[in-house]
Amino acid sequence: MKPTGPNENVKKLIEKFRKEKRLVLAKHLAKPARSKSPVNVTKIDKMCKENDIAAVPGKVLGSGEIKKPVNVYALNFSKEAENKIKAAGGKCASLESLDKKARIII
Repeated sequence: MKPTGPNENVKKLIEKFRKEKRLVLAKHLAKPARSKSPVNVTKIDKMCKENDIAAVPGKVLGSGEIKKPVNVYALNFSKEAENKIKAAGGKCASLESLDKKARIII
């Protein structure tokens, strides 16, 4: 089986974060998909404070509850996760638009 790598969009993100000296985020994005575990909204709720900014180098799933408004930047969101984050007063955005310092949640 021929090895594949990250798709072109992810490669661009990795380069962008390396240039901006966000090496931890770039390192986690460069990992193979099978070693990235998705993050549930419960974990975001536990690890973030109100109005915090969170960066998830993978997919956010909607399992559990989120009660605080948190701005979440991720590669992908499930529909349920997106609805729960917005219902709590937070925002969902792509990692491409991340321009501030954020708490990385893995």
